[in-house]
Amino acid sequence: MPNWGEGALLAGGTPVTVPRDQARDAARQELLNPVYHQHDPSLLERIETWISDRISDLFSGLGAATGSSTGVVLLLLVAAAVVAAVWWRLGAPGRQARSTTGLFEVDGPRSAAQHRAAAQQHAAAGEWPEAVREQMRAVVRDLEERTVLDVRPGRTADEAAAEAGRALPAHAAALAAAARTFDDIAFGDRTAAAGDYQSLAELDRTLRATRPALAPAAGGTA
Repeated sequence: MPNWGEGALLAGGTPVTVPRDQARDAARQELLNPVYHQHDPSLLERIETWISDRISDLFSGLGAATGSSTGVVLLLLVAAAVVAAVWWRLGAPGRQARSTTGLFEVDGPRSAAQHRAAAQQHAAAGEWPEAVREQMRAVVRDLEERTVLDVRPGRTADEAAAEAGRALPAHAAALAAAARTFDDIAFGDRTAAAGDYQSLAELDRTLRATRPALAPAAGGTA
Protein backbone atom coordinates (compact mmCIF):
# COMPACT_ATOMS: atom_id res chain seq x y z
CA MET A 1 0.00 0.00 0.00
CA PRO A 2 1.53 3.35 -0.99
CA ASN A 3 2.64 5.72 1.74
CA TRP A 4 1.35 9.13 0.72
CA GLY A 5 3.42 12.11 1.84
CA GLU A 6 7.14 12.76 2.05
CA GLY A 7 9.25 9.88 0.80
CA ALA A 8 6.44 8.28 -1.23
CA LEU A 9 6.85 7.50 -4.93
CA LEU A 10 4.39 7.89 -7.74
CA ALA A 11 3.71 5.00 -10.13
CA GLY A 12 6.52 6.18 -12.46
CA GLY A 13 9.03 6.38 -9.63
CA THR A 14 8.85 10.15 -9.24
CA PRO A 15 9.11 11.11 -5.57
CA VAL A 16 6.21 12.88 -3.92
CA THR A 17 7.29 16.25 -2.61
CA VAL A 18 3.97 17.20 -0.90
CA PRO A 19 4.39 17.20 2.89
CA ARG A 20 2.55 14.44 4.75
CA ASP A 21 0.07 16.76 6.54
CA GLN A 22 -0.82 18.56 3.33
CA ALA A 23 -1.29 15.25 1.55
CA ARG A 24 -3.60 14.03 4.28
CA ASP A 25 -5.64 17.25 4.14
CA ALA A 26 -5.82 17.04 0.34
CA ALA A 27 -7.02 13.45 0.53
CA ARG A 28 -9.65 14.36 3.12
CA GLN A 29 -10.84 17.26 0.97
CA GLU A 30 -11.03 15.00 -2.05
CA LEU A 31 -13.18 12.51 -0.17
CA LEU A 32 -15.68 15.28 0.58
CA ASN A 33 -16.53 15.39 -3.12
CA PRO A 34 -20.27 14.54 -3.48
CA VAL A 35 -19.41 12.09 -6.25
CA TYR A 36 -18.09 9.66 -3.64
CA HIS A 37 -21.28 9.92 -1.54
CA GLN A 38 -24.08 9.93 -4.10
CA HIS A 39 -25.08 6.39 -3.16
CA ASP A 40 -24.81 6.89 0.60
CA PRO A 41 -28.07 6.42 2.57
CA SER A 42 -29.96 9.58 3.46
CA LEU A 43 -30.30 10.87 7.00
CA LEU A 44 -33.85 9.51 7.20
CA GLU A 45 -32.69 6.11 5.99
CA ARG A 46 -29.93 6.08 8.59
CA ILE A 47 -32.42 6.96 11.32
CA GLU A 48 -34.81 4.23 10.18
CA THR A 49 -31.95 1.74 10.12
CA TRP A 50 -30.90 2.74 13.64
CA ILE A 51 -34.47 2.36 14.94
CA SER A 52 -34.84 -0.99 13.20
CA ASP A 53 -31.59 -2.19 14.75
CA ARG A 54 -32.71 -1.10 18.22
CA ILE A 55 -36.06 -2.88 17.81
CA SER A 56 -34.27 -6.01 16.60
CA ASP A 57 -31.96 -5.86 19.62
CA LEU A 58 -34.97 -5.46 21.91
CA PHE A 59 -36.84 -8.41 20.50
CA SER A 60 -33.68 -10.50 20.46
CA GLY A 61 -33.39 -9.88 24.17
CA LEU A 62 -37.06 -10.68 24.65
CA GLY A 63 -36.69 -13.88 22.67
CA ALA A 64 -34.09 -15.10 25.12
CA ALA A 65 -36.51 -14.51 27.98
CA THR A 66 -39.79 -15.73 26.46
CA GLY A 67 -39.75 -18.81 28.61
CA SER A 68 -39.96 -16.74 31.78
CA SER A 69 -42.61 -14.53 33.29
CA THR A 70 -40.27 -11.55 32.80
CA GLY A 71 -40.29 -12.11 29.04
CA VAL A 72 -44.09 -12.19 28.94
CA VAL A 73 -44.30 -8.98 30.95
CA LEU A 74 -41.80 -7.26 28.66
CA LEU A 75 -43.71 -8.34 25.57
CA LEU A 76 -46.94 -6.97 27.02
CA LEU A 77 -45.24 -3.69 27.87
CA VAL A 78 -43.88 -3.35 24.35
CA ALA A 79 -47.32 -4.08 22.86
CA ALA A 80 -48.95 -1.56 25.19
CA ALA A 81 -46.36 1.07 24.26
CA VAL A 82 -47.01 0.54 20.55
CA VAL A 83 -50.78 0.79 21.02
CA ALA A 84 -50.39 3.93 23.15
CA ALA A 85 -48.14 5.54 20.53
CA VAL A 86 -50.61 4.82 17.73
CA TRP A 87 -53.53 6.05 19.86
CA TRP A 88 -51.67 9.26 20.73
CA ARG A 89 -50.68 9.86 17.11
CA LEU A 90 -54.00 9.05 15.42
CA GLY A 91 -56.49 9.53 18.23
CA ALA A 92 -59.56 7.48 19.03
CA PRO A 93 -61.24 5.55 16.19
CA GLY A 94 -63.61 7.80 14.28
CA ARG A 95 -62.02 11.05 15.45
CA GLN A 96 -60.81 11.93 11.97
CA ALA A 97 -64.23 11.21 10.50
CA ARG A 98 -65.88 13.43 13.11
CA SER A 99 -63.50 16.27 12.45
CA THR A 100 -63.68 16.22 8.66
CA THR A 101 -67.08 14.84 7.63
CA GLY A 102 -69.85 17.35 7.04
CA LEU A 103 -73.18 17.11 8.82
CA PHE A 104 -75.28 17.19 5.68
CA GLU A 105 -75.09 14.79 2.78
CA VAL A 106 -74.40 15.96 -0.76
CA ASP A 107 -77.78 14.97 -2.25
CA GLY A 108 -79.01 18.56 -2.37
CA PRO A 109 -80.30 20.99 0.26
CA ARG A 110 -83.33 19.98 2.33
CA SER A 111 -85.37 22.09 4.70
CA ALA A 112 -85.57 21.59 8.44
CA ALA A 113 -89.14 20.38 8.03
CA GLN A 114 -88.01 17.75 5.52
CA HIS A 115 -85.25 16.49 7.81
CA ARG A 116 -87.69 16.49 10.73
CA ALA A 117 -90.26 14.49 8.77
CA ALA A 118 -87.60 12.00 7.66
CA ALA A 119 -86.51 11.58 11.29
CA GLN A 120 -90.09 10.88 12.35
CA GLN A 121 -90.49 8.27 9.60
CA HIS A 122 -87.29 6.48 10.66
CA ALA A 123 -88.36 6.61 14.29
CA ALA A 124 -91.75 5.10 13.45
CA ALA A 125 -89.94 2.24 11.74
CA GLY A 126 -87.56 1.77 14.68
CA GLU A 127 -84.59 2.87 12.58
CA TRP A 128 -82.91 4.81 15.36
CA PRO A 129 -79.50 5.58 13.79
CA GLU A 130 -81.20 7.14 10.76
CA ALA A 131 -83.68 8.94 13.00
CA VAL A 132 -80.85 10.45 15.07
CA ARG A 133 -78.95 11.62 12.00
CA GLU A 134 -81.98 13.26 10.41
CA GLN A 135 -83.11 14.86 13.67
CA MET A 136 -79.69 16.42 14.25
CA ARG A 137 -79.75 17.75 10.70
CA ALA A 138 -83.20 19.20 11.39
CA VAL A 139 -81.86 21.01 14.46
CA VAL A 140 -78.97 22.59 12.56
CA ARG A 141 -80.99 23.40 9.44
CA ASP A 142 -83.65 25.12 11.55
CA LEU A 143 -80.96 27.29 13.15
CA GLU A 144 -79.70 28.18 9.68
CA GLU A 145 -83.19 29.05 8.47
CA ARG A 146 -83.61 31.34 11.49
CA THR A 147 -80.18 32.90 10.73
CA VAL A 148 -78.86 31.85 14.11
CA LEU A 149 -76.21 30.05 12.04
CA ASP A 150 -74.95 31.07 8.64
CA VAL A 151 -75.42 28.54 5.86
CA ARG A 152 -72.03 26.88 5.41
CA PRO A 153 -71.59 23.64 3.44
CA GLY A 154 -69.26 21.11 5.01
CA ARG A 155 -69.94 22.19 8.59
CA THR A 156 -69.55 19.33 11.08
CA ALA A 157 -71.92 18.62 13.96
CA ASP A 158 -69.27 19.72 16.45
CA GLU A 159 -68.74 23.02 14.63
CA ALA A 160 -72.49 23.66 14.42
CA ALA A 161 -72.95 22.95 18.12
CA ALA A 162 -70.07 25.25 19.10
CA GLU A 163 -71.29 28.12 16.93
CA ALA A 164 -74.92 27.72 18.01
CA GLY A 165 -73.85 27.52 21.65
CA ARG A 166 -72.34 30.99 21.43
CA ALA A 167 -75.65 32.39 20.16
CA LEU A 168 -77.72 30.29 22.58
CA PRO A 169 -75.48 30.04 25.65
CA ALA A 170 -78.21 28.57 27.86
CA HIS A 171 -78.32 25.55 25.55
CA ALA A 172 -74.60 25.25 24.75
CA ALA A 173 -74.14 22.11 26.87
CA ALA A 174 -77.18 20.42 25.36
CA LEU A 175 -75.99 21.25 21.85
CA ALA A 176 -72.52 19.86 22.55
CA ALA A 177 -74.06 16.66 23.96
CA ALA A 178 -76.27 16.34 20.87
CA ALA A 179 -73.22 16.68 18.60
CA ARG A 180 -71.38 13.97 20.55
CA THR A 181 -74.40 11.68 20.24
CA PHE A 182 -74.56 12.31 16.51
CA ASP A 183 -70.82 11.67 16.08
CA ASP A 184 -70.81 8.47 18.13
CA ILE A 185 -73.77 7.03 16.25
CA ALA A 186 -73.02 8.31 12.74
CA PHE A 187 -69.25 7.70 12.73
CA GLY A 188 -68.48 5.61 15.80
CA ASP A 189 -69.63 2.24 17.02
CA ARG A 190 -72.38 3.33 19.42
CA THR A 191 -75.80 1.75 18.99
CA ALA A 192 -78.65 4.24 18.74
CA ALA A 193 -81.75 3.92 20.88
CA ALA A 194 -85.16 5.54 21.07
CA GLY A 195 -83.96 7.79 23.87
CA ASP A 196 -81.26 9.30 21.67
CA TYR A 197 -83.80 10.34 19.06
CA GLN A 198 -86.26 11.62 21.65
CA SER A 199 -83.59 13.77 23.32
CA LEU A 200 -82.73 15.39 20.00
CA ALA A 201 -86.39 15.92 19.14
CA GLU A 202 -86.95 17.59 22.51
CA LEU A 203 -83.89 19.80 21.96
CA ASP A 204 -85.28 20.74 18.55
CA ARG A 205 -88.60 21.82 20.10
CA THR A 206 -86.82 23.78 22.83
CA LEU A 207 -84.52 25.62 20.43
CA ARG A 208 -87.38 26.55 18.13
CA ALA A 209 -88.96 28.42 21.04
CA THR A 210 -85.71 30.13 22.06
CA ARG A 211 -84.46 33.48 20.84
CA PRO A 212 -80.71 33.92 20.33
CA ALA A 213 -78.74 36.15 22.68
CA LEU A 214 -78.06 39.56 21.14
CA ALA A 215 -74.54 40.98 21.09
CA PRO A 216 -74.09 44.10 23.29
CA ALA A 217 -74.34 47.41 21.47
CA ALA A 218 -71.42 49.81 21.22
CA GLY A 219 -72.73 51.87 24.18
CA GLY A 220 -72.86 48.79 26.40
CA THR A 221 -76.64 48.20 26.17
CA ALA A 222 -78.14 45.04 24.71
